[in-house]
Amino acid sequence: MSDDILIPSPPSAAGVDARGILRFLEVIDANPAFRPHGLVMLHNGLRIAEGWWAPYTREHGHLVYSISKSFTASAAAIARHEGLLDLDATVLSYFPELDAEITDPRSRSMTVAHIAAMSSGHLTDMIVPAYELDPSNVVRGFLLLPPDAEPGTVFAYNQPCTYTLAAIVQRVTGSTLLDYLRPRLLDALGIDEADWLEYPAGRNIGFSGLRVTTDAIARLGELYRRRGLWGGASGEQRLIDEDWIDLATRAHVATPGMGVPDWEQGYGYQFWMSQHGYRGDGAFGQFCVVVPESGLVVAFTSETVLMQEVLDAIWDHVLPAIGAPGDPADDLLLAERLAGLRREPLRTTGQAPDAGWSDRRFAVKSHATPPPTGDPRVVEVRVVAGTGAGVEWHLELGDAHGALEIPFASGEWIASEPDGIPVTASGGWSASGDLDVQVLFLDTPHTLKVHCSPSTDVATVVWGSLPLHGAAARDQHRGRSVEIR
Repeated sequence: MSDDILIPSPPSAAGVDARGILRFLEVIDANPAFRPHGLVMLHNGLRIAEGWWAPYTREHGHLVYSISKSFTASAAAIARHEGLLDLDATVLSYFPELDAEITDPRSRSMTVAHIAAMSSGHLTDMIVPAYELDPSNVVRGFLLLPPDAEPGTVFAYNQPCTYTLAAIVQRVTGSTLLDYLRPRLLDALGIDEADWLEYPAGRNIGFSGLRVTTDAIARLGELYRRRGLWGGASGEQRLIDEDWIDLATRAHVATPGMGVPDWEQGYGYQFWMSQHGYRGDGAFGQFCVVVPESGLVVAFTSETVLMQEVLDAIWDHVLPAIGAPGDPADDLLLAERLAGLRREPLRTTGQAPDAGWSDRRFAVKSHATPPPTGDPRVVEVRVVAGTGAGVEWHLELGDAHGALEIPFASGEWIASEPDGIPVTASGGWSASGDLDVQVLFLDTPHTLKVHCSPSTDVATVVWGSLPLHGAAARDQHRGRSVEIR
């Protein structure tokens, strides 16, 4: 379908005051803990703002964590429309081979609607117990864990609910989620690049693990804002039933005691209700925010734990700008700001050593217990003088499978793809002679921090935020199967 419904527009021409978006950007850029990657804002289908904090770009796929759930729900919506899935049917009815051993009455009464709404009756996330009970069949492990309450009466953010919903869709369609969605949703929305983690091999995990661009997140949000319709001057196409939009975007179960306002507004079908509208969100600051009454869609990707603060910045600055008088001069200021977004590289104060420093090896500091930032599985760091033009030094991060070779420089980002993993790195030597390098894994929200001390021949290698699907540095790539606990 044509992309003409998502044409760029100056905010003032779309009925939005650009100063509100500028203030949002000021809040985000003022706090280094936000670590933003990408932003797309739509108003009534018009692109009023979009930008990427270099070295991130529009083209980079992004591990969106639990925004994956909203794509899984969309697959369930389509399967329901095709007559393959019944919200009122029991989960067990889709797995008749388990009927004899699932004896708990609450497990037996759990419906597809219950797991879509995270109201299986369990009080906590059961992904680890379900996996440990049956690593080869997580659905079986989940159904063997008796709910604490009647299904439909309590909420828990329970990953095996979505995993099981995804398993049902994949069973009734005979396809992976990704293959099923490709001709029915992704192609129609203009989402070209997508990748989804699997467990076991051949089954997308559903609750997480999807990699799509920031723009793809905005397209999903706009589809829901348009109540399942997509298309422009060339005609509209219904991709998701309107009654599913109503079901997915209203609270089916209360979410009290979450501790932050936007997580206490209730839960729909794989969407959170918000103080304004509803949203999909993923760990470390991935957002798909939809405010239908304001015509607003915000897609935001980042590496942050300050998720309520991101939403607060939208509520405080962007929402009041909708319908406010705008000035073309402010549109120009916003365009300049968006064009100059940048994540600052690591700038060091010391001089790079001479080539005699090359081939220095550093043992990675061991921990009696895994550190809070996870174990990147790097056991040795080697520093090598480079041979390529313009790049003088490389890190080699050694693990049990070999080494990831990553070029770096002070004051700039140097891109590379060790073993096919897109990264960029910056760093150099301090005045005291220590080496610091930051490595951004561009398909993920995550940053690896490396510090080498020549006085001790020891390196520390830690994550800025802990990857949730394998903490090894080598795990941060596409197209793989994972253990999901």
